Amino acid sequence: MPGLLRGVARTAVVAGTATAVSNRVSRRQAGRWAQQDYAQQQAQQEYAPQQPAAAAPAAAPAAPSTDDEMTSKIDQLKELGELKAQGILTEEEFAAQKRRVLG
Repeated sequence: MPGLLRGVARTAVVAGTATAVSNRVSRRQAGRWAQQDYAQQQAQQEYAPQQPAAAAPAAAPAAPSTDDEMTSKIDQLKELGELKAQGILTEEEFAAQKRRVLG
C-alpha cells in the first residue's frame, strides 16, 4: 500500500508541474502575440495615408467623460500590473505600455 501511495503522489506532482509549465508557456506566447499585434497596429498607423484637414468628418464622436477615461486607464494599468506580476511582461515592456496608456 505505501508503494501505491508513493506512485500516486509522484504522478500527481509530475502532472501538476507539467500543467504549471504548460500554463506559463501559454501565457508567455499570448503576451508575445499581443505585443506583435500591437507593433503591427502601430506600423499600420504610421504608414497609413494621412487624411487632409478638409476631409475631416462632419460630426466627431462624443468624447468620453473624464471619469470614464480615468476608470478605463486605471483598469488598463491594473491589467498591465497583473501581466508584469505573472512574468508575461518585462520591466521595459511594462514601462512602454504604461506610457502609452497614460498618454
